Amino acid sequence: MANLSLFLGCVIPNRYPGIEKSTKLCLEKLGVDCVDLEGASCCPAPGVLRSFDKATWLALAGRNIALSEELDRDLLTICNGCYGSLADANYEVKEDEQLKKDVNSHLEKIGRSIKGDHEVRHITEFLHRDIGPEKIRDIVINPLELRVAVHYGCHLLKPSKGRVGSSFERPVFFDELVEATGAKSVEYSDKMECCGAGGGVRSALPDEALALTGHKLSMIESAEVDCIVNACPFCHMQLDVGQVDLNEKTGTSHNIPVLHYTQLLGLALGFSVEGLGIDLNAVVNTDFLMKVLSE
Repeated sequence: MANLSLFLGCVIPNRYPGIEKSTKLCLEKLGVDCVDLEGASCCPAPGVLRSFDKATWLALAGRNIALSEELDRDLLTICNGCYGSLADANYEVKEDEQLKKDVNSHLEKIGRSIKGDHEVRHITEFLHRDIGPEKIRDIVINPLELRVAVHYGCHLLKPSKGRVGSSFERPVFFDELVEATGAKSVEYSDKMECCGAGGGVRSALPDEALALTGHKLSMIESAEVDCIVNACPFCHMQLDVGQVDLNEKTGTSHNIPVLHYTQLLGLALGFSVEGLGIDLNAVVNTDFLMKVLSE
C-alpha cells in the first residue's frame, strides 16, 4: 500500500471541511499512512487556467507534485478537478522529457523540481485498488440500508489517457465501493452526465449550469434514492447548493442529501453525522437523518 500526502484543494477547506474530517477519520480507520501536504496551492483548476496558459498551469501543478515527491509519497486527491489537473500534469511530465525540463526551469527558481517518480491518486481509485471493496466490507460495523445514486463526475474518468481504470464508459469501481458499505447503488438515466458546474460553467453561465443540475436531479429523483454520493467537492457543492438555488429560482422542491464517499464510508464505520460534517450541508433531509440514525 502506498504512503500518501493529502491534497485538500480549495473547495473543501473553504466550503466543506466535513469532507476533510471524514477523509482523515476513514483513512486512519483503514490504517493508511497519510499526512497533510503542507504548503500546497490550488491544483490549479483544470478547466480554466490550463485553457489559457498551459506553461503556468504545469508550473503550478508541478510545484504541488514536487512537494509530495519531497516527502517520498504519492499525492492523494479527494476532488475530481484536483485529480484531473494533477494527474494530467504528472502524466505529461513523465511522458515528455523536454516538457519536464521546461517545467523544472521554472521550479528551480524556488529551489524545487519535479521528477515524475510518484503517482497522483484519487480517493476512489486508491480505495478500490489498494484497499479493495472486500476489506472495506469486512471492517464495516454499521451496514447502511440505503439506496444511493452514485455520481462519478467528469474529471475522474476523462480524459482516459494516463488514468487508471478498466472502463471509462461504463465504470463500476465507485459503485462497488458504495455497495461495500451495505448500501445499494441504484442505476438511473444519464448517470454519467456532468453535474453542471465544471469548466467554469457555474461561474460564467449559472443558469445553464443549474439547468444541467436540475435535469440530473430529476433523473436521480425518479430512481427513488435516499441520497447522492460523489467524490468531488465541486460536484458536491453544485448538487447540494444547486438544489437550494433551483428551489428558490424555479419553485422546485429538491431535497436529496448529498454525501462525499468518505462521509458515506464514515457512517458505515460507525462515525456520527455531526462528526462527518453531513449536518453542515445545504440540504439536510430529516427523513434521511432519521434513517441513518436508526441503523
